[in-house]
Amino acid sequence: MKYTQGKYLVIEKKAIAKDIFSMKINCPEIAENAQPGQFVHVLPTGFTLRRPISICDIDKEKGTIRIVFIVKGEGTKEISALNEGNVIDMLAPLGHGFTINEDFKKVILVGGGIGTPPMLPLAKIYKEKSTVISGFRSADAVILQDDFKNTGAETILCTDDGTMGIKGFVTQPLEEILKSEKIDAVYSCGPMAMLKNIAAVCDKYNTFCEVSLEERMGCGIGACLVCACKTNVNGEEHFAHVCKNGPVFNSKEVVWNG
Repeated sequence: MKYTQGKYLVIEKKAIAKDIFSMKINCPEIAENAQPGQFVHVLPTGFTLRRPISICDIDKEKGTIRIVFIVKGEGTKEISALNEGNVIDMLAPLGHGFTINEDFKKVILVGGGIGTPPMLPLAKIYKEKSTVISGFRSADAVILQDDFKNTGAETILCTDDGTMGIKGFVTQPLEEILKSEKIDAVYSCGPMAMLKNIAAVCDKYNTFCEVSLEERMGCGIGACLVCACKTNVNGEEHFAHVCKNGPVFNSKEVVWNG
């Protein structure tokens, strides 16, 4: 895992939904090494602990990455106060990303809430081979739909309350597609309960599935045990670090609680 730490220039900032911000950052050495599914660890000014944020876009030619995050506490609130021309302190790129296979003919990308952004780099790779299923609480939380459409991917939108798109959960259209089509892979990121259900549906239809887990992190490089999660590999259970061994795991390896 090759990563760097430094202060990088914010070249674009936008508010794209309630309490959700998009930032484009000039960081050539990070962009050069970044892969879909990896994340950055941002140090808010005046804080001790960094905040993990998924990479939403990678432009290796321009030397930029994009992050999209929601304000949840004082740390992310401080990050959201950064503007174009400010610098952001990042440790990146971190973690183990998604498995990319150019031979795949049809994939499904499933994002839930703020787990939607890491699906965009995959959509840019698979383009018209991909179907993107996005799930949000309501219309005011919907993000990135135009970005996904611009990749050539088919898009399906779900909201819990039905204020936009299909009323219901992302597993409904996912199962309908898996039941009727040959799908090579399902990639997903979002709340743990959603990922557990997606893993179950993929298991039912014997479909390769990778999930990106969301966990609290301390160091971001595997030195602490804050983000440990239970996995089962070759019949043996052990604890893995979400930050280093993940955040992306084969769904069959995750020991789902409950």
